[in-house]
Amino acid sequence: MPTNFTVVPVEDAEGGSNNMSAAGGSKPVSLGNIFGEEEDEDNLQGPHSGDDSQRESSPFINSDTDGEHYYEGKNMALFEEEMDSNPMVSSLLNKLANYTNLTQGVREHEEAEDGVRRVAVVVPQMGTFIGVYLPCMQNILGVILFLRLTWIVGTAGILGSFAIVSMCCICTLLTAISMSAIATNGVVPAGGSYYMISRSLGPEFGGAVGLCFYLGTTFAGSMYILGTIEILLTYIVPTATVFKESESAAMLNNMRVYGTCCLLLMALVVFVGVKYVNKLALVFLACVVLSIMATYAGVIKTAIEPPDFNVCLLGNRSLKNEVFETCAKTEVVKNNTVTTKLWSIFCDSKYPNATCDDYFTLNNLTEIQAIPGLLSGVIKDNLWGNYGPAGMFIEKKSQPSVEVQDTSKDIYKLYVFNDITTYFTLLVGIYFPSVTGIMAGSNRSGDLRDAQRSIPIGTIMAILTTSFIYISCVVLFGACIEGVVLRDKFGYSVKKNPVIGILAWPSPWVIVIGSFFSCCGAGLQSLTGAPRLLQAIARDGIIPFLQVFGHGKANGEPTWALLLTVGICEIGILIASLDAVAPILSMFFLMCYLFVNLACAVQTLLRTPNWRPRFKFYHWTLSFLGMSLCLSLMFISSWYYALIAMVIAGCIYKYIEYRGAVKEWGDGIRGLSLNAARYALIRLEEAPLHTKNWRPQLLVLCKLDSNLVVKHPRLLSFTTQLKAGKGLTIVCSVLEGTYMTRGNDAKTGEQNLKAAMAAERMKGFSHVVVSSNLRDGFSLLIQSAGLGGMKHNAVLMAWPAGWKQAQDSSARRNFIETVRETTEAHQALLVAKNIDHFPGNQERLKEGTIDVWWIVHDGGLLMLLPFLLSQHKVWRKCKMRIFTVAQMDDNSIQMKKDLQMFLYHLRLDAEVEVVEMHDSDISAFTYEKTLMMEQRSQMLKQMQLSRTEREREAQLIHDRNTASHSTMNDNATGATTDRVHMTWTKDKLVNERNRHREGMGVKDMFNMKPEWENLNQSNVRRMHTAVKLNDVVVKKSKNSELVLLNMPGPPKNKKGDENC
Repeated sequence: MPTNFTVVPVEDAEGGSNNMSAAGGSKPVSLGNIFGEEEDEDNLQGPHSGDDSQRESSPFINSDTDGEHYYEGKNMALFEEEMDSNPMVSSLLNKLANYTNLTQGVREHEEAEDGVRRVAVVVPQMGTFIGVYLPCMQNILGVILFLRLTWIVGTAGILGSFAIVSMCCICTLLTAISMSAIATNGVVPAGGSYYMISRSLGPEFGGAVGLCFYLGTTFAGSMYILGTIEILLTYIVPTATVFKESESAAMLNNMRVYGTCCLLLMALVVFVGVKYVNKLALVFLACVVLSIMATYAGVIKTAIEPPDFNVCLLGNRSLKNEVFETCAKTEVVKNNTVTTKLWSIFCDSKYPNATCDDYFTLNNLTEIQAIPGLLSGVIKDNLWGNYGPAGMFIEKKSQPSVEVQDTSKDIYKLYVFNDITTYFTLLVGIYFPSVTGIMAGSNRSGDLRDAQRSIPIGTIMAILTTSFIYISCVVLFGACIEGVVLRDKFGYSVKKNPVIGILAWPSPWVIVIGSFFSCCGAGLQSLTGAPRLLQAIARDGIIPFLQVFGHGKANGEPTWALLLTVGICEIGILIASLDAVAPILSMFFLMCYLFVNLACAVQTLLRTPNWRPRFKFYHWTLSFLGMSLCLSLMFISSWYYALIAMVIAGCIYKYIEYRGAVKEWGDGIRGLSLNAARYALIRLEEAPLHTKNWRPQLLVLCKLDSNLVVKHPRLLSFTTQLKAGKGLTIVCSVLEGTYMTRGNDAKTGEQNLKAAMAAERMKGFSHVVVSSNLRDGFSLLIQSAGLGGMKHNAVLMAWPAGWKQAQDSSARRNFIETVRETTEAHQALLVAKNIDHFPGNQERLKEGTIDVWWIVHDGGLLMLLPFLLSQHKVWRKCKMRIFTVAQMDDNSIQMKKDLQMFLYHLRLDAEVEVVEMHDSDISAFTYEKTLMMEQRSQMLKQMQLSRTEREREAQLIHDRNTASHSTMNDNATGATTDRVHMTWTKDKLVNERNRHREGMGVKDMFNMKPEWENLNQSNVRRMHTAVKLNDVVVKKSKNSELVLLNMPGPPKNKKGDENC
């Protein structure tokens, strides 16, 4: 809750207007005027100047110019200072109650992100029946019902078809339940599944599935157009063909030509105006309803009087009867026996003694009823499926037949045969588009009176109604129509009438005309909806290369998106086969439905506070069942199409993740990631980390300059080379001060750290803390950085720059304390010296070595570092050399063998060298260096100085002794002038110098020997080891690209810190 409030006067509502008119914009106004009228005035009026502008542009009440006497007798109110970020409750409720949405379906409910004001529109009053039920019915019932369902029933049998229809209908019903839960969880903008998925699963999933849904809708347009042309060329005007070569190739080319023309015509209609499509929607729906009613009427009529349609069989093979009238070999005309048209087709002449086809000669012609009727018992013959390869004759198995050896030319005669190879999974892919269209209600949510009530009821009722229609049609078709007629896809055996047409009453033309206009309407709706869906995705800005398709005409019509839709739709038309296009759009719709179910399941399992759907009849198990069914149907329909669709969606997902705009929509995937992270962190703490899984988890202590920019960016480069994106990396920095005064600096510094990490392509976390001093800040980070099992085990920092010349020793002391605290925390410390000279990530070292000086046994970390570096492309061509130090009593040859064996077990390739150290060559410089440090330490203890004075005096004595040593060794031409400013008094300075000169005198090297004998020999040995080791490292590794050496931990006591 905000706690900062300002007391301001508020006028009563009655007197507010008078004061406003009298005082202009400087007087306080009533709360009603502020929250009720201010927004309207901003909307209607242009920019003002002066006091009016100040009053109109801000909701704050400016009372600085008013005197204290003004508050006397006025009503007082608590007014929140953060008005822009936290509006008053009454204003917020008013905006929510007046929320409206445009009908075009292209505006998202987060428009405030772009600063675009919503246009006030009149809310349409559409109920469940008109707004949801009828649109879903119109989209679900369509081309497959009229052109392919009878063929599916004949091929798969009643039982197989029942299984296909049941699976698909259950899939859409479960998806509708999940969709209803999402749609009733708050306000759903007009955008359908794309908005549901993107706002539930995030922009990556939303963009990928949104584009899949767009492609599915576009290919659906191709399928409807191909269905329109098939009806036109097969049943309405079969003579209107352009190509007349071989039958199969000519039909495909005719479909391409007429389909392209139809597509261009429909695109022109959509471009001119969508309102014409909407006006014809009722006509198209009426065609669908009348066609279905005619079908049911025909079924009822068959029980009373079957229609007079016969099928001609030669043996047991079905014949195309469009070119002949008499199903016989001969007929009697005027008491004369003459041959029929069939005789002329199967024989080489029309005379009785002609040579005829063997099968024609050996088998008889039989005429059977195409529709025996509901009570005929034909349902028993149609229970089971009859699959076969392409070119297989359609035969009635119960009919007697004499088989002969067929020749290839038979397929070009009058036999009816399979045009494609049929199998169960193919039929699933062809049928599934007939149950799509369940999103029509959610797409119109902006037009509904009560979307949260209408969408679930209307969609589920539409699915149940259409499921009943499909299942009843499957049973009725199998019970009324002869099997050979059902398997005749184009109705060649019934004089080229649609099979469902000969069943309908009163005429087949009811089905022909009804299905033709139904396919036209569905195609127009696809070409209308797909561009708007693409425009909505483009305007979201999550896919950069699609942004051009977000533009359109002045009235918002998506012109560029329509052009792309027409181009993709043309690809489907060039396929020229409805049976080949249907499985393609089945994949995209199934993937869309899969993610709708996934979105509902994720939200339900996460139990986020915002997940409160008004639709209560859902459960996560139903969503998972629907998701599993969608995935199964994808691979059942076509496993290679399913893989292609998944690859397309995966590529789009990764592209959005890599290049897409950052959007925060409160999606469920983020919540799922948080839950998974919490679970993983808890699991990590349950058991100790095994050595095999150990890797350096780095805490990088980074320094920011005065402009809050990273001072050593190469430290981040080195971290990237060391980690290669694996494990944990935390980049931290400390600012001196208090958080109240430097909170904004901390945020700026953290943004700069993130920018520097992004520039180095570094994966990790960044954090900037504010502390009263740097030492406490670094100590806090070392202790508390990380979370749970994801904590650092190593600290990486840069060597303090210029620490020898620095006047202020705080940097040195902070460094020493950091080393101590890291050791105390049992963490490894990596200190990079001369970090600014390290190679960047873009450099490639062609050759060179990484030298490892193994001085102290550290458990193998020192061996691991060069291996990790060699995995990066910068150090990949560098060889590794390992040096170890041998004392006088060590066997250097055996040490080398042991080290080589140790590296062999570690599976590391490196050159090994043992460096021998001798005790006999302790130089005079070593003794004097030790003596100088001990004397300086003793002298500073005797002087009761402040900390600052002690540090400055230590620097002075150090410089003087260094100059003196250089003079004695003839390495300098003269003593260095003392320029260090002292903080002592003049008398104190003179006395101390005289005492120091009396103690030291003018001694040569031999006179100092008694003092050497008083030195602590362990200190001398340490100094000797350090000096000698430094010389050896410089000599051996002066040409190496990188030197790695480990050192023992610092002493816990702070004795001797003044020598640093």
